[in-house]
Amino acid sequence: MFKRIVDLSIYLENDVISDPPAFAPRIHYMDHRQSFSRLSQFFPGLEPQDLPDGEAWAVEKVELSTHNGTHLDAPWHFASTMNQGEPAITIDQVPLEWCMQPGVKLDFRHFEDGYIVQPGDVQAELDRIGHTLQPLEIVMINTRAGSRYGQPDFVQAGCGMGYAATMYLLERGIRVTGTDAWSWDAPFQYTAERYRRDGDAAIIWEGHKAGRDIGYCHLEKLHNLESLPPDGFFVSCFPAKVRGGSAGWTRAVALFQS
Repeated sequence: MFKRIVDLSIYLENDVISDPPAFAPRIHYMDHRQSFSRLSQFFPGLEPQDLPDGEAWAVEKVELSTHNGTHLDAPWHFASTMNQGEPAITIDQVPLEWCMQPGVKLDFRHFEDGYIVQPGDVQAELDRIGHTLQPLEIVMINTRAGSRYGQPDFVQAGCGMGYAATMYLLERGIRVTGTDAWSWDAPFQYTAERYRRDGDAAIIWEGHKAGRDIGYCHLEKLHNLESLPPDGFFVSCFPAKVRGGSAGWTRAVALFQS
């Protein structure tokens, strides 16, 4: 029995910066009176005064990407193959046992925006918190981006996990990771600067592309990670079952037994 639940998810909402403008969610609200005409289609002759308080129902129409809000990315999002050549699994094929496991939080808030986390950084933080990774633990990184959610610089905030750091986790049996930033990788602004300078396309989405070698999922746009201890809790992040989807929305939470 879990005695305490901590919400790790952002809202799906209008007019809050959680994505680049072209990718933002759109929610259209209809209140109890505006919806009367829809309800009355089912009951000819019905008048508003026939209903308690003259109210029908509240309903919303939502325009979303599967990558809006707090969501779980499937290996299919990263590439068409995983595990060095197998077909990549879609979100409806992700093993459910991956999605509820003990959690680990790595505190990388001290890294500057755009920094590429390396394996040594991961091990140094594990040493600091006194934790040895176990297979299937859910490893989440707390970046500066968590404090910038809803602010103009959110999408450009936080460090990112490089290919080598991601593989460091995957080689130890981790299959779900997470970040409070917009992306598991460094913000595109910084990657683009490096690409213009060096012309090395291997740096583009390098953390995601680790999934071509070992299939894994990650959570993006987590929230409230700063309230968590380094370990001693479970994470639940079951995704919406979008057939053939590259991601699914999730109400990610941390669960404490004491």
